[in-house]
Amino acid sequence: MKANFESIIQSKSPVLVDFFTEWCSPCKAQSPIFQDLASEFGERIKVIKIDVDKNPEISRRYRIQAVPTIMLFKNGDVKFRQSGIMSKPQLLELIMQNA
Repeated sequence: MKANFESIIQSKSPVLVDFFTEWCSPCKAQSPIFQDLASEFGERIKVIKIDVDKNPEISRRYRIQAVPTIMLFKNGDVKFRQSGIMSKPQLLELIMQNA
């Protein structure tokens, strides 16, 4: 997954990443919002979820210490990073600023 993740975040389109765990209640609350965004934007952005328990190398590389952590990449660069739940309007604004 690590090599695949690194190639995905090199995209010219924004890549919205949800670092989560299966046991995290806030992560479960965030998940439907990410699904809505993926449906709404289709191919214009990439929306991916990374389970930190199953991908410890990626989690270490990006210093994920709390879940959920939301990151936005474009051309491999981190454009945004925040731990905690974000609302759909907040995420829409973030995407539009980096589209």
